[in-house]
Amino acid sequence: MLTEVTATRYIEPLRSGGSVPGIVEADDLGTYVVKFTGSAQGRKALVAEVIVGELARALGLRVPELVLAWFDPEIAAHEPHQEVREMLSASAGLNLGMDYLPGAADYTPEVAKRFPVGPEEAGRIVWLDALTVNVDRTVHSSNLMVWPTFGTAPARLWLIDHGAALVFHHRWDTSAPEKAYDFRHHALGHSAPDVRAADAELAPQVTDELLRAIVAQVPDAWLAGEPGFAGPEEVRAAYAGYLSARVKASERWLPTDFPGREELAAEEGRRAERTRRGRPDWLKRVPDLHGRPAAEPDWSAHLG
Repeated sequence: MLTEVTATRYIEPLRSGGSVPGIVEADDLGTYVVKFTGSAQGRKALVAEVIVGELARALGLRVPELVLAWFDPEIAAHEPHQEVREMLSASAGLNLGMDYLPGAADYTPEVAKRFPVGPEEAGRIVWLDALTVNVDRTVHSSNLMVWPTFGTAPARLWLIDHGAALVFHHRWDTSAPEKAYDFRHHALGHSAPDVRAADAELAPQVTDELLRAIVAQVPDAWLAGEPGFAGPEEVRAAYAGYLSARVKASERWLPTDFPGREELAAEEGRRAERTRRGRPDWLKRVPDLHGRPAAEPDWSAHLG
């Protein structure tokens, strides 16, 4: 089961996403990014975080440690923004914390050029997202982090923010677990993801026993009162049942329509040409200087 901690200090909110998570310190001396039950996404986003995050971990993918974080809004009374205070006031009790990765860098297109991800790792991540219907790991918002970005340890790719996955639970549409989704704009689509190899490796690992163990970690409080269900155990069974049926139907939804390297290179060339044509005449004569800014860290020693 997930470890429980108590938040002792609220440091600041993070405004990079719509849920406005907060950085907190806890009584175990750890620092966490906490997602709150009072956010606009509500408890279902936290349920998705637990199920998808722990499933990813069980399959050998890197996800920061998840904890259940008890939160008292009084420790954030100094928060100056009223809308954030209101959200925190509505979040008293049990929330979800994710281990804070100090100095981690967002996996942006610029970072991707210096941190290529191989087809095998890309395929495993895409496969997980397709299985869990995660619609929020795109080229515009990767929800991937590179960490560490300093020292001698090799930088690795970490998966974060799975609150937008499991879209079926918003209306409990479990009628078509074989449904395919458009993953052509996945953040790792440019890495030629080998999803067939991932399917052969990972699908046998997603057993009914594993799914039951994972959904058991979701607190009753986040499942209680779900319309159409008699109680939390029925809701857990619905999650496990849907994912079990979906993994068995992987041949129907397996995403394979990703552009090849030549197609990507051609698309990049067309984009560069459009950019060049859009520049004023005087600027077209100026070299296109897109070197790495001096303030960025030198990744060459520890990317691997």
